[in-house]
Amino acid sequence: MTAGDISAGSSDPAENLALDEALLRAAPAGPLIWIWRNPACVVVGRGQKVHREVRTDVCAQDGIPVLRRASGGGTVFHDDGNLNVTLVLPDAGERPLEAIGELMSGAVSELGLPPRLGDRGLFIGEAKLCGFAVFRTKTGLLAHSTLLVHTAAERVGRYLTGPPPDPKPLDSHRSQVASLAEHGLRVGIREASAAVRVAAARQFDGLAARPPSAGERDWQRRLLDSRYRFPDWHADGRQKS
Repeated sequence: MTAGDISAGSSDPAENLALDEALLRAAPAGPLIWIWRNPACVVVGRGQKVHREVRTDVCAQDGIPVLRRASGGGTVFHDDGNLNVTLVLPDAGERPLEAIGELMSGAVSELGLPPRLGDRGLFIGEAKLCGFAVFRTKTGLLAHSTLLVHTAAERVGRYLTGPPPDPKPLDSHRSQVASLAEHGLRVGIREASAAVRVAAARQFDGLAARPPSAGERDWQRRLLDSRYRFPDWHADGRQKS
């Protein structure tokens, strides 16, 4: 089935995270992909503890906001050099990690590097290039991937904590990371996005570009009001009552 290719984006990370979840909540009839970026920020997984994942003092010093998403998975650093890829599938019985793994493996192969799927992510050699996260409802599922295009590894490490002395099940799985640029592949965001679209068109028998629907925008507004504009959501996962 041909996938929808959502054309949208904002300079406000809260708006982007709300749309990310809204695409699933609106229960699409067919698969969707959305390729997007955030300004510099740290995004923790749904059930994670901020103090275990984030160097909050350094974030505050540098003016880097810390936000929370609806999907699980580990904490990630976003900036203009880190591409986000959202994949929404209407069949809740699908295997989301396999689906996002196929998509991102195809994109990285298209760019000329040999991908290796590992623990909730895609690796080039021993360095993680893409991290995966998933979120499932009764009617569908969302799988999310990052793709480090030219974000430097040391910039990621500046804001995220190292392995804690008392590991917990929801802690991030810390891995060495390296961008496409650090692997010697000097491509821009446009080229990386094109590679994802080529892989998606192959996987889903074509892509059809469209803006978010009225229903998706309505869900985005509702989620902004109940979660993503609410500081307690980002701090500890509590929604507005």
